[in-house]
Amino acid sequence: MNAVLLLLSVLLVASALWLMRLKDDMLSSIVALAVFGLLSSLMFLALRAPDVAIAEAGIGAALTTAIFLLAYRAVAKPRAKQPAKPQTPPAADGKGGEA
Repeated sequence: MNAVLLLLSVLLVASALWLMRLKDDMLSSIVALAVFGLLSSLMFLALRAPDVAIAEAGIGAALTTAIFLLAYRAVAKPRAKQPAKPQTPPAADGKGGEA
């Protein structure tokens, strides 16, 4: 039992560090938060608190992740292609198109 708790503790710390490093990528941060919630629920289950584990899995991992994903989808804008700059033809004197 102590080995399971130690392993879960190490995994929780590793997922928290992973979550910290993903500060620029919002979608990966949401997935890391879901992993952290699932590991937390496994930790509660190993500590013989099944009611807290179910609540953490249901609310902390599933519901919160779903709400964050819906918010991300609503806020994230597809990146439109920017029109290409028209190129000016070279001048007759051969020194480029800029005047």
